[in-house]
Amino acid sequence: MHSLTKYMNGHSDVVMGCVAVNNPKLHERLRFLQKAMGTIPSPFDCYLVNRGLKTLHVRMEQHERNAMAVSQFLETHPHVVRVHYPGLPSHPQHELAKRQMRGFGGTLSFAINGGKREADIFFKNLKIFCLAISLGGFESLAGLPAVMTHASVPDERRQKLGISDGLIRLAVGLEDAEDLIDDLKQSLEAAFKTD
Repeated sequence: MHSLTKYMNGHSDVVMGCVAVNNPKLHERLRFLQKAMGTIPSPFDCYLVNRGLKTLHVRMEQHERNAMAVSQFLETHPHVVRVHYPGLPSHPQHELAKRQMRGFGGTLSFAINGGKREADIFFKNLKIFCLAISLGGFESLAGLPAVMTHASVPDERRQKLGISDGLIRLAVGLEDAEDLIDDLKQSLEAAFKTD
């Protein structure tokens, strides 16, 4: 099962998924259900995903380069407590990721040494990163899992999972890496500015 909406499409203009099987009986059953329920994508949506697949490899290289640059910057920032990106040698599962993956992707998270107040100021000051819940398009996106993707998880459980009010998730896009770093830098400075 794959989401074609994210990296595969890569242009934030399709909502689609796919199921790939190598079992003829399961394939037959799924085809029946697909036809009976009408869950068939439009030809144009298929064209858009196919278009995205043609540039997937070069987009992923840029996503990864940018995510690595952003992660390295964040790792040295005084207001960042930790960075979760498997491409960093400091990541606890970096060696495992190197064995299992050809690249480390463009998604990462980091925790700031503040809470919701600092995170809110950080988000209000972003200029390039857009506040959004998605990932995998060409544009850089930022989200606050505690109030977005994990808002329904009780606070005590979120804390045990490491999802603090200061945990920020980034889907690093294709923009210039220096511009992305500058955006994060000025937003972090604003969030921790002492008056």
